[in-house]
Amino acid sequence: MADKVKILCFAGSLRKDSFNKKLVKEAMALAEAAGAEVTYLDLKEHPMPIYDGDIEAESGLPANAVKIKKLMKECDAFLIASPEYNSSISAALKNAIDWASRPEPGEKPLVCFTGKVAGVMAASPGAFGGLRGLVTLRSLLGNIGVLVATEQIAIAKAPEAFDGEGKLTDDKNKQTVERIVKRVIQIAAGLKAL
Repeated sequence: MADKVKILCFAGSLRKDSFNKKLVKEAMALAEAAGAEVTYLDLKEHPMPIYDGDIEAESGLPANAVKIKKLMKECDAFLIASPEYNSSISAALKNAIDWASRPEPGEKPLVCFTGKVAGVMAASPGAFGGLRGLVTLRSLLGNIGVLVATEQIAIAKAPEAFDGEGKLTDDKNKQTVERIVKRVIQIAAGLKAL
């Protein structure tokens, strides 16, 4: 169905057993159940150099940056689970956003971000659940034209928050993630209808 909301789901973590990968996969399943068309992006499978204007000037965007940017351009919304590293977002997440923000020849600036919707969430072993990193992520996304849903979740004590299959164990956490997903779909569907 052409009117389906297309959502790109990814975590800012590279670690194979990342709590944030588990969290975004939970959100992704809920989005799919709600009727959205979902795509999962694993940043670890798309390694890139740290953004460097000299690399961009000499050879353009790296191949993996072009792939990520294409996925971002094709979607209506993002579901992002962001780990918190030293009270901020991960270098991997920031780097993916930095490369994707660069215009290719004939492109408008920030084409894969402007007018998109994002739902943000975090999981962390710490007591704040990654909340401080979400402040940074919200600011960054807002500054590049992304409408960030007001709902969010920061899950503390993450090793205890997921079962052996990577599913959330607490019903309140599941319900909050579901609210985030539904809000993102609602906003993105409204924008598509304009």
